[in-house]
Amino acid sequence: MATTVVPTSVLTKPTLRSLLTHGRYNRPTSVSYLPGADHHPTRGILYNSKLPTHAKVVICGGGVVGCSVAYHLAKDQGITDVVLLEKGAIGGGSTKHGAGLLGQIKATPIESRVCRYSINLYKGLEDKGFETGWNQCGSLHLARSKERVFYFKRLAAMASSLLNLECHIISPKEAQKKAPNITTDALEAALWVPGDGVADSSAVCQVLADQASYLGIKVIEGCSVEKVITQRNDAVQGVETNLGAINCEYFVNSAGYLGRHVGKMSSPEVKVPLYPCEHQFLHTLPAKGIDENMPVIHDCDGYFYIRVHKGGYLAGGFEPKSKPVDLRELPAAGQGILPEDWDQFCVLLKEMLFRIPSLADIQVDKLYNCPESFTPDSRWVIGEAPEVKNYFVASGMRSVGIEAAGGLGQVTAEWIAKGEPKLDLWDIDIRRFIGLHSNAQFLRDRMTEVPGMHYKLWYPFIEFDKGREVRMSPIYPRLKLAGAVFGQTMGYERPHYYDVTNKDGRPPKVTAYEKPPWIDAVKSEYEACRDRVAMLDYSSFTKLEIWSPGNEAVDLLQYLCSNDIDIPVGSIVNTGMQNEWGGYENDCSLIRLEKNRYMIIAPTKQQMRCQTWIRRHVPRDSPIVVSDVTSMYTAVCLMGPRSPDLMSELTDSSLTSKEFPFFTWKQLNIGCASGIRVLHMTHTGDRGWVLYIPNEFALHVYDRIMEIGKKFGVQQAGYFAMKTLRIEKFFAFWGKDLDCTTTPFECGRAFRVKFHKNFLGKEALLKQKEEGIKRRYVQLLLKGHDPERDPWPWGREPILLGDRYIGMTSTTCYGFTLGAQVCLGFVENRDEHGVPQPLTNDFILKNEFYVDIGGQKFAARANIHSPSLAYQVSPDRLYLATR
Repeated sequence: MATTVVPTSVLTKPTLRSLLTHGRYNRPTSVSYLPGADHHPTRGILYNSKLPTHAKVVICGGGVVGCSVAYHLAKDQGITDVVLLEKGAIGGGSTKHGAGLLGQIKATPIESRVCRYSINLYKGLEDKGFETGWNQCGSLHLARSKERVFYFKRLAAMASSLLNLECHIISPKEAQKKAPNITTDALEAALWVPGDGVADSSAVCQVLADQASYLGIKVIEGCSVEKVITQRNDAVQGVETNLGAINCEYFVNSAGYLGRHVGKMSSPEVKVPLYPCEHQFLHTLPAKGIDENMPVIHDCDGYFYIRVHKGGYLAGGFEPKSKPVDLRELPAAGQGILPEDWDQFCVLLKEMLFRIPSLADIQVDKLYNCPESFTPDSRWVIGEAPEVKNYFVASGMRSVGIEAAGGLGQVTAEWIAKGEPKLDLWDIDIRRFIGLHSNAQFLRDRMTEVPGMHYKLWYPFIEFDKGREVRMSPIYPRLKLAGAVFGQTMGYERPHYYDVTNKDGRPPKVTAYEKPPWIDAVKSEYEACRDRVAMLDYSSFTKLEIWSPGNEAVDLLQYLCSNDIDIPVGSIVNTGMQNEWGGYENDCSLIRLEKNRYMIIAPTKQQMRCQTWIRRHVPRDSPIVVSDVTSMYTAVCLMGPRSPDLMSELTDSSLTSKEFPFFTWKQLNIGCASGIRVLHMTHTGDRGWVLYIPNEFALHVYDRIMEIGKKFGVQQAGYFAMKTLRIEKFFAFWGKDLDCTTTPFECGRAFRVKFHKNFLGKEALLKQKEEGIKRRYVQLLLKGHDPERDPWPWGREPILLGDRYIGMTSTTCYGFTLGAQVCLGFVENRDEHGVPQPLTNDFILKNEFYVDIGGQKFAARANIHSPSLAYQVSPDRLYLATR
C-alpha cells in the first residue's frame, strides 16, 4: 500500500518546551520519512550536454569545497580544462541544510587565515550582486568559566596581532545588549567578533559553480565516480564514471563524508582519514520579535551554536559524546539525510533552553540529521595524497565546510598549478597521518569524542582518550610499570614524564594554563639528564632506509639535502631537506651504513611526509629503494655525564673518543643481544648515545640497562625533559619551530648548508643571502614572570616591540638552569608599509620585546645564541651540539 505524503505545512509543529517535557518528537505514521524524501531527483547533466573524454583536472564532489576548488582553478590560475562531477545536485545533500556559520577565531593561525579568506571571498561576491546570503551579524562566544575566558584571551591576542582581526572580551551585560534573548546566568564573559557572519551554503555553492562554468569549467550533475585510474608509477591517469571515462592529470577528492569511500577507488588505495558522525541542525518556524541581525551565538561550554535563519532559528552543536554513523546506513550522495535522533539532540536542547529561555515557545520546523566528516585530530585534511601523485584531498570539514571552503579552494588550486604551496599547511596536511588513522575501527572509536573537541577547551598537551594503546614499542609495558605518563604522536604512545603514583599511564586532566602539575617530575628528569644519566625512549622517531646498487641513492640525497651527505661510512650528519624556496621539508640525521645505503632519523611527525618527499623525487625506473623501518627498531637514548660509564659496562667494545668519536655509529653487542646500532650523538646537544635495537632484543636490552644503571643512578626521562633541554640550548625542532617556510639562514643553521654542491633550494638560499635575512629565530627569556601565579606561555603567543606585533612564539618551557620562562620564536621588522626589512643583530639584542600571554605582557630579553649554561661544556660536546 502506498504511503501518503503529508505536506509539511499540515503537520502539527511542537514547541521546544514540549519536546523537552514529553520526550522525543514522533512524526505521524502517515508521513513519508525516508532518508532523502525531500531530495530532488537526479537532473542529469546540469551545464554541459556531453561528458568530455579528457580534462586536466577532475573534481569529485559538488559541495562548497569542490565548487571552490573549481572556481579558484579558473579565476586565479587560469586553468579551465576542468570537470566538476557531482553525483546528486550542486549544493544539495548536507550542504543544503548546513548552518552557514562564518567565523575567524580558530585554534591555529592557518585555520584562521583560511576562514578569513573565505569571508572576504563571499563578501566580495555579495558586493558584486551575487546572492550568497552573506550577513555580517558578528559572533558572540560565551564563556561560563574563568578558564574559558583566559582561552578566549589567548585566541584574541593571536588573532588581533597576527591577522589584525577586531575582537573584544566583553562583560555579560555587554553580551546581553548585543543578544538580548540570552540570560547572563553562569556567564563570566564573552568574546565578540564583529567581522563574523553567516551565509547560505547552498547559495554559495551555486554561485561558485555558476562562475566556474562561466569561466569555462564543465559542471556535471548526476555523474558519480566509480574508479580512479592510476599509471604504473602511481600517478593519476583518469577516472571512470557512470557516464563514461575521462582521462585526466589531476584528481581532487572533495566528496565530503564519502571521501574515504572514494579513496578506496584507486590502486593503490588512497587512505583518507575521515569518518562520518551524526550532526543535527534544528530549524524552527518563523516567530515574531526575532532580530534578523542577532549575532551568531556560540555557547562553547553548552556545546551549541544558534543563529537567525529565515525569520526563525537554526541551531546545532557538538555534543561531548558523538554518534559515529553506521557505514551500512550511510545515505547516498545527494541525499545526505539520516533519521532524526531527538534523544541525542536533547543534550544540546537543554543547554539551548537554559541560555535562551524564550526558545521554549518557538515551534519546531524540522530536525535535519546529516552525516558530517571528521578527521582523527578534529582538523581539516588537505593536500596531495602520499600514495598517488596528483591526487588531491580536500575534506574533513567538521560540518562547517563553508568556513573553510573559500580558503581551501584557493590553496588547493595553487598547489595543483604550482606544485607546492608557499604557506605552512602542516596542521591540515594529509601527510600528518599514517595508515593507522584510516583504520575503520580506530576511526569509529575515536569519533565518539572528536566532534566534541570543536568546543572543548584546548588545554596544554590535551590528549584524546579513544584510539589509545594501539601503537607501542615493545618496552611500553615496562615504561608503564615505571610510572610513565603517555602522550600520543602519530598514534605512538610516548612517555611525557614519569609519575610512580600514576597507575594507568594516562595524563591527568589538566584544567589550567598556569603552572602544570608535572613540573616537579620533569625537573627531576631534567637534572638526571644533566647531572647523572637518564634513559629516554626514542622509539617513535621516524626511521627510513634508502639504498641502491650504485651511486643513485647518494646522488639523490646529495640533491635533496643541503648539507654534504657524502661522508665516510660509519659517520652521521645532520641536514635539512629544503624545498625550492629554501624552506625545511625535513630536518633529519643521516647515518651512512654502507657505501650506497643510509639510515634516516627524522621527527616522529615526519613519518609519512619525509618518505613521500623522497619517493616523489626518485626518478622513474630508478633502482633506488626507500623503506620505512620505523616499526622494526626500539630506540633508547642514554644521556648525561655518566652515560659513558654506563655504556662501558653494557658492551665490551671500546668507547673512547678515538675509537668511537662523536657523530659516528657502530654495530655493537649489548648483553646477550647483537646487531644493536649505537649512535654517538643525542638530539639535544648533551653527551650520550642512541641505541637502535631490533625489536626482538628490546626487553632484554632495556632490562640490562636498568639493572646495570642502578649504580650510576640511572633515571627514566620523558619527552617533556627532552623538550626543556633543547629549548634551553636553543635547538629548533621540525614541526615545532621549523616548517616549510623557514630557511637555514633564518634559524641559524647556515653552517649546515654546503653551497659547493648542487641541491634543491640552492638558488633561493643564495638569493636570500644576497638580499638579507628578514626573519630571525630568537630565544626570549621572560622578565618579571612569577611561575607560581602568572599564566604560562605554551606557544603561539604574540611577540611585541612596544605595541607592534613582530612575531610569534613557537615552543616554550620553564628553564630550570636559566631560571626563567624560555620562549623560542621568529621575529621580523616591517616598515610602515608592511614590508619586511633585513634584520640586524642590534635590532634583536638592543631592543626590549614583550610576550603577550592572554592579554598580559611580559618583558623579554632576546638571544641569538644560547646563553652559557651552568655546567662544564667540553669542546667535544660543543661540537656535538652544533654539527
